[in-house]
Amino acid sequence: MLARLGGIVSALLGAAILYYGARLAIIGGSFFYVVMGIGLLIAGIQIARQRQNGLGIYALTLAASFIWTLYEVGLDKWQWIPRGALIIFIGLLLSLPFVVNGLRDKPAKLWSFSLSNGPLALRTVVALIAVMGLAVWFIDPMEKQGTLEKVATAGDTAVDPSGVAYPANDWIAYGGTNLGQRYSALKDINTTNITGLKVAWEHHTGDLREGDAVDAKEYTFEATPIKVNGMLYFCTPHNIVQALEPETGKLAWSFDPKMQRDNQFQHQTCRGVSYDDSSAYVPPADTDPVKVQAISAAVAECPRRIIASSVDARLYALNADTGALCTTFGENGYVDLKAQMPNLQRATYQQTSAPLVTKDLIILGSAIADNYYENNPSGVIRAYDVRTGEIAWKFDAGKPDDTRPLQAGELYEPNSAVAWTQFAADENLGLVYVPFGNKSPDQVGVFRSEEDQAYVDALAALDVKTGRMVWKFQTSYHDLWDRDNPSQPVLLNLPHDGADVPAILIPTKIGNIWVLDRRDGKPIQPVRDMKVSTETDIPNEKLSPVQPMSGLSFTPAPLTEADMWGTTPFDQIECRVTFRSNRYDGNSFTPPTKTGSIVWPGNIGVFNWGSVAVDPVNRWMIATPQYLPYVYKLFPRPEGDLNKRMFGKPGEAGGESKPGNENLGGPYAVSISHMRSSLQVPCNTPPWGVRVGVNLADGTTAWKHRNGTVAGQKVAGIQFPIPFEMGMLAHGGTLTTAGGVAFTGAALDDIIRAYDMQTGKTLWQHKLPAGGQATPMTYRGKDDKQYVVIAAGGHGSLGTTAGDSVIAYRLD
Repeated sequence: MLARLGGIVSALLGAAILYYGARLAIIGGSFFYVVMGIGLLIAGIQIARQRQNGLGIYALTLAASFIWTLYEVGLDKWQWIPRGALIIFIGLLLSLPFVVNGLRDKPAKLWSFSLSNGPLALRTVVALIAVMGLAVWFIDPMEKQGTLEKVATAGDTAVDPSGVAYPANDWIAYGGTNLGQRYSALKDINTTNITGLKVAWEHHTGDLREGDAVDAKEYTFEATPIKVNGMLYFCTPHNIVQALEPETGKLAWSFDPKMQRDNQFQHQTCRGVSYDDSSAYVPPADTDPVKVQAISAAVAECPRRIIASSVDARLYALNADTGALCTTFGENGYVDLKAQMPNLQRATYQQTSAPLVTKDLIILGSAIADNYYENNPSGVIRAYDVRTGEIAWKFDAGKPDDTRPLQAGELYEPNSAVAWTQFAADENLGLVYVPFGNKSPDQVGVFRSEEDQAYVDALAALDVKTGRMVWKFQTSYHDLWDRDNPSQPVLLNLPHDGADVPAILIPTKIGNIWVLDRRDGKPIQPVRDMKVSTETDIPNEKLSPVQPMSGLSFTPAPLTEADMWGTTPFDQIECRVTFRSNRYDGNSFTPPTKTGSIVWPGNIGVFNWGSVAVDPVNRWMIATPQYLPYVYKLFPRPEGDLNKRMFGKPGEAGGESKPGNENLGGPYAVSISHMRSSLQVPCNTPPWGVRVGVNLADGTTAWKHRNGTVAGQKVAGIQFPIPFEMGMLAHGGTLTTAGGVAFTGAALDDIIRAYDMQTGKTLWQHKLPAGGQATPMTYRGKDDKQYVVIAAGGHGSLGTTAGDSVIAYRLD
């Protein structure tokens, strides 16, 4: 009875694999699943007939599948899973005595190895594969073992060559300083004592998502606190600013700007606040008397201030000591960033990144909702007086030569390129570095002018005092893939042509890390042009025949059908069919089409707002590249009806949410979908995220490891319980320290980890109460202890655990 049942299972499995394998083969995919299906079908029929040779045929099919697996993917154990795990498991069950004893015919010789002695053949093949599986468990061809060599005793140099002191007791800006290094000179916590790190305190903000009717789906707690003025300051997703005692986590004050809530906001987050100390400020002697009076009143009211912006596009200032609104700033404490803004629509204009405070100015860009509408607000960059809120200059990519503030009745340039992420600044050079993104709609460029193209995906160095552009560098041409420059630039000194030069790193979504001389924008790492296809089915679309690539790059190797993954043969075949059914040119610049295109890496990017971290003393870079493919498809609107909804319902903005992006007013809507199987498993083989250590002096990668486990991830709606370290998406940033330890909590398994910066090996980890999609920071308290702090509140779109925690760690 059990033999017949086992045979039926094998036959049904074989028939199903044969059916799906035939579909794959018909469209040009691998033929092997047809062979596998036939083998399992015949084996199952014979086993159901209670014939010994059925097990022999199963063994032969299993052996052939194993050889094919080795041919396709080598010794990568994770790629063995979809090709063999299910049929090996069933083969193991079929080889057990309670099945074998139900077979009628017996082999002529008990130990003869032939199809007629199926039990021996099957047991032998299963045992050999099991032994091989055990052996390769300790082999990972993806990993690179190595060591970053020290060139100095980290922390010996207390001041950066740019003249900025490395953060130690305080953490004075989003990236530690405006250099964006995410590095601390503290080394109390180091590789020798890290295992003694314990929770010092946990603060609950009380700010939680209120549901689909009120808040956006992408509701995220991505804040990096700053520590200055004897307090810890941060903002919540509803832009509530809170101040804590750094040693205890006790709430000192809280300010709620009463953000206008709207579930159509594309990104409901606040990544940080900034600080200004004007207590000793004296206006220059030639300052206009009226302005002197205004500045004096502002300083008297708020000698030290927290500068914050809100998702609903207001800029405001708070007394850093008390949390009271600085009413002398702007109009009663606020500057309306939507004033004189064209093309304002519901939830299209937002602020998500911390304003940059430098040289008595607040400098900030904006976040324009991608692909909601064809006609968008301006991406203008603006500078405001940090004390009064009066606008000092503007830089609008739509009119780059005119940096004067607008006059009454004027509007900013519509649809100009946007810079939504964190800026960096070199006050010694007097430059602010602005990473521009794409121009919405991201996937259609037929209406872009030459002026538009000049700033799409450009890094612009602007004069801090005037906003005048000093130089710019283009990181991609005619972007159709949402390849924004999403990361805060990182400033440090690097060797080049025998000299120590001020450099800038620009991490990008495609995986390039551009390494430039930040004085003039000239490359330090080599730049080459890669030829790409210009064929497209979109009329009047003029694709660039080349795309720039950096000598320091984590752009993934081209996808192949063999790279498709799954937990079973069925979802792997499904992913192979998806791969074969969509256009893919074998590089990262396959243009979006009306028939569907694979975009690899997808628009979440290899790097995103978490940027990279460096050790500027040893000239190391620690980063967490991530790899997920997407499928883009353009949907033409009926001619003459550019406001026809292709996906959404009336009243919906139609942004980056299922099932598609409307681009209302434009000729095309677009669907952007993560390339997953029906079991909601990524179609590309893991790792989906790694961590790397790079020697920036020569651009070589010393080590690379998988980053994060699959614990808690869902397969077909069921949470996976085993913490296999397969390498997960890490949406957040990294902290580096002079103690030789790096911290990151951004992986999807809700764990903060500390690892050795020289080798990348994990030294310590702690389970967070919620997703840690934020960047950790560190400081020294009044008790002379070093603390490491991370916000843990989860990420709505990524599905990590929601919460409202701010957690501090210190040595026990």
